[in-house]
Amino acid sequence: MAKIDSDFPCSLVIAIPLPTHRLASSALRALQVDAELSPLVRRSFSLVSPSETQSEASNGSVDAPSLNGNPAQESTNGDIPLEEKTILRTEYQATTNRMLRVSVNGFLESMGVVLGIMQELDVDVLAEQHKLAQR
Repeated sequence: MAKIDSDFPCSLVIAIPLPTHRLASSALRALQVDAELSPLVRRSFSLVSPSETQSEASNGSVDAPSLNGNPAQESTNGDIPLEEKTILRTEYQATTNRMLRVSVNGFLESMGVVLGIMQELDVDVLAEQHKLAQR
């Protein structure tokens, strides 16, 4: 079960599935450069596989290793191949629900920009769209 910090009692986990590990890793690197502006909010990122996300949901656990700005750490998480880690997992903790909401709104705005850029410029995404258009 998740540990509740008495100083940061409000928490939220956001799991965003992406088509490939490369895109998930790119999104992680793009988003983690911006530090949280408020000391009243903590945020951590990690890349997980769909099977890890399902097992967390089934046993009620939200504990997963987070990346502290070192992409090399991505491959050290158990027996799961790096290419299967296609879900960007963002964990928030905040002192109040209001601070949590404000931070998550900012994160979702940034994520929207990252996804928009991927959709417009990424070769894999363009190739997938081309395949879908031909069907």
